[in-house]
Amino acid sequence: QVELVESGGGEVETGGSLRLSCASSGDIADTYDWNWIRQAPGRNMQFVAGINFAGTIRYGTSVKGRATISQDVAKRTWFLEMEDVTPEDTALYTCRLMTRRGAFKGQGIQVTVSS
Repeated sequence: QVELVESGGGEVETGGSLRLSCASSGDIADTYDWNWIRQAPGRNMQFVAGINFAGTIRYGTSVKGRATISQDVAKRTWFLEMEDVTPEDTALYTCRLMTRRGAFKGQGIQVTVSS
């Protein structure tokens, strides 16, 4: 069974930065994409950033230029760093693993940006 655990959330001041981690366990040999999504209350789920098996990186429009996704393959962990955050970045951030068996998601971690 695949398990994903996020860490690093909490409160951040406007203009500050954040760093989230997602640790994975279980059989992830058929993974082809590692990504982050987020959802704010009353809003649709939003793609934040992703990296695929070829190393191609994508960012959502709202975070482009402010976000960096990276991974430590040996530690089976990937990261999301964001700078210059605003209250618009307040959301539940979830890491997601795309495998040939389907998608696996973590429980999510809250990030709140105070104005």
